[in-house]
Amino acid sequence: MRTVTEPRVVEIHPACARVETVRVRGDFDYPSRWLWLVKWCVLAVPHYPILILLYLMYPILTVVAGVAILFTGRYPRPIFDFNVGVLRWSWRVMNYRFPMNSTDKYPPFTLAARPDYPGELEVEYPDHLTNWAVLVKTWLLGVPQVLLCWAMEPLLQVLCVISAVALLCTGTIPQGIFDLLMGIVRWRYRVAVYVSLMRDEYPPFRMDLGSR
Repeated sequence: MRTVTEPRVVEIHPACARVETVRVRGDFDYPSRWLWLVKWCVLAVPHYPILILLYLMYPILTVVAGVAILFTGRYPRPIFDFNVGVLRWSWRVMNYRFPMNSTDKYPPFTLAARPDYPGELEVEYPDHLTNWAVLVKTWLLGVPQVLLCWAMEPLLQVLCVISAVALLCTGTIPQGIFDLLMGIVRWRYRVAVYVSLMRDEYPPFRMDLGSR
């Protein structure tokens, strides 16, 4: 059984490189084999009320941003930074506890980027967005992607349990399971960015596996 190894650095020719406007990174940071048992129910608890409050503000600000895009073609930068920060915060907590359990480093209480943390999320700020698209992204164009994300939820939960048991028994997570978990999570965040009106690029129907 292969286990998670250090991420490889692969040189890619600039002409062949694919520009990713939504980047989700989750590095396997060799966590304790047993600490995940208390992360979700004890250690991560201080983050939960904050995330609830942030996610109550998130859709309201998205509507405000949608109105601005409809008339100006631009996503207000302060709202963009806030909403990206909310997604970033939630991803760090997910990377710390279920479903990833990939680090013991406690998630920082901040919306700002932290490149030194094993879990990070970045979204490129768009110079211009299609005005009319805000009317159909969330309820029409995004529906196939949202349905796929819902359909993948049982698989995500099963993989989460398998990876946790493997971590408890062996001290690591099988590479294939870790990569698949990252692929599902990465897909979901791309969809979240799209239906939150942050980018015009339609999320690809694929899983990009691996930590980054």
